[in-house]
Order: sequence, then structure tokens, then C-alpha cells
Amino acid sequence: MPQIDYFFAPMSPFCYLAGDRLEQIAAKHGASLRYIPIDAPALFPRTGGQVLAERHQSRKEYRLQELRRQAAKRGVKLDLQPMFFPVNPAPSAYAIIAAAKVGGGDLAGLVQAFPRAVWAEGRNIAEDEVVRALLAAHGFDPAIADKHMLMAAETYMANLEEAVARGVFGVPFYIVGDERFWGQDRLEDLDLHLSGKL
Repeated sequence: MPQIDYFFAPMSPFCYLAGDRLEQIAAKHGASLRYIPIDAPALFPRTGGQVLAERHQSRKEYRLQELRRQAAKRGVKLDLQPMFFPVNPAPSAYAIIAAAKVGGGDLAGLVQAFPRAVWAEGRNIAEDEVVRALLAAHGFDPAIADKHMLMAAETYMANLEEAVARGVFGVPFYIVGDERFWGQDRLEDLDLHLSGKL
């Protein structure tokens, strides 16, 4: 059974745009999924990129055009100027890591819920109340992020090191074996690869 390692950031608009297509592809091919939240702003400068605030204006403008177009293409709501962005991604990442450890709830739904909260619902995913509400809404004990905070913090740091070591330089990023796919617009290629066509 193939395994898809999914490197993502809970506040990324491009992770939001991925929706549940990754889960559909995994189900189609009988693949397992490993959710690996990473600190994207810490990743970029270590892998030749720049955080959004430091990018050239032309890149910032193109990003907004691309977000608008991709949201229209996917038929989803996306606020180009969300109320709470940039936002500290650590609390939501810790919650996802804790949920993955504990199990029993809808992990995929939780992973999708955090970026949707930022980009479509105007919620602050750094706030404890929001994190706890999303955990509860997806079948998890809302207290698990607090109970497992130390473990989650250590895992979050280890995830970043793994990402750098494995050639990840942006989010969303999907790895199957030695094959790497960057961006929600490469999910079709991931599907084709798992079908043996790429």
C-alpha cells in the first residue's frame, strides 16, 4: 500500500484550496496518508524562498490573482484579505499533531478545517477557543492540544527538519517514495503517478 506524506501549513490558502482532493486520491488508490504540519515561514528561508512580507511586489500581486482564479476554478469562497492573517500557526499545528496521536476523530476533516477557518470563515486559528471548537467539531476531546502540547511542540520542530531533509520547499507538498509534488495544482499529477501513468 503506497503512503502519501502530506506536508502542509494550517494557515496556507493553497492548502485550503486543496480541499479534500488528497483524501479522494488516497481512497481511490488505497494509499495511507501521513499528515505533517510544518512551520512554512521557517521553511522558506531555509530552502531558497522568502516569507510573504519580503517578496517582491510583483510576486505578491500574482499570488492574489492566482488565489482568486483558483478559488473560482474550485467554486469555493476565499477572502483575499482575511481578518486573521498572517496568524501564528503553532496552536493549530499542535492540535493536529495531538489529534493524530490520540486518534478517534475525523483527522482529515480537522486538517481541512483550519485553513478554511482562516480563508473562508474569518476565524483566528491562534485562539484557544477556535482550536478547541474545531477539535470538538471533528470528534476530538478539545483538551488534547493542552494535554499533549510538549510532545506536539517537539514533533512540530522535528517535522520542519524532516521537510528540509526531504526536499520540501513549500506547501502543500506531497511525497510518495522519491516522487515529490508541490502545490494543490499538482494533485492531478499525484493521482496519475499513483495510477502508474507518471
